[in-house]
Amino acid sequence: MDNKNTLLQINKYGMGEGDETLGLSLIQNYFKLIIQEEMLPQFITFYNGGVKLVTKASPVIDSLKIIESKGVKLISCKTCLNHFGLEDKLEVGFAGTMIDIIALQKAAKKVVTL
Repeated sequence: MDNKNTLLQINKYGMGEGDETLGLSLIQNYFKLIIQEEMLPQFITFYNGGVKLVTKASPVIDSLKIIESKGVKLISCKTCLNHFGLEDKLEVGFAGTMIDIIALQKAAKKVVTL
């Protein structure tokens, strides 16, 4: 399977709906497991509560740094970072606009939203 043109979207602080503690545990496990994969997504976008995952206090920041070091581009919604007061706490990737996210969605062969 070719993930070269896959976009992974993270739109919440965790994975799934319901219990936040469980959601954080699931996203931690997810990122630890995809690090071991040969085929990573080309891009990961973070918006809404998902931007909290790219900050220093994030429980997945170390995993995201490894993922980024493997060539995955991490893009966080600038408006969302500003909304949560996190614009100066971005640890990995870069802040982009909604136009950037839309362009990535259009260009991707496959979009996966967690």
